[in-house]
Amino acid sequence: MEVDCQPEESIVSSFDEDCIELGDVKDMRLEAEAVVNDVLFAVAEMHVSQSLNSASDVAYINVETREGNRYCLELTEAGLRVVGYAFDQVNEDLTNQYHETVYSLLDTLSPGYREAFGNALLQRLERLKQNGQ
Repeated sequence: MEVDCQPEESIVSSFDEDCIELGDVKDMRLEAEAVVNDVLFAVAEMHVSQSLNSASDVAYINVETREGNRYCLELTEAGLRVVGYAFDQVNEDLTNQYHETVYSLLDTLSPGYREAFGNALLQRLERLKQNGQ
């Protein structure tokens, strides 16, 4: 858990309400929304699960790749990993590796994502080039 409170504040009270109210603790639900918004353009469908319980330390994201494959992703401080092969499905027996970023995870799952990401990058570079002339 990341907390940006001063060390002496943490000693006095590890549940410092001011620190929590300021949003210094990373909330995985908010992180999950940011992940979805960041790569939605390169997948067929992606949303934070409404069925699975998210918390401040874990959130679940449903994604359908451009190839039509569906996954349930777990987002924690450790990163992202596939926990199911259908929306809102968590298979406790899966031991898939964590990926530090959503880009890395989708890059391994979806050639269509890779292509869409590459095309978006080329378009941005073209716009920069045109604006620079």
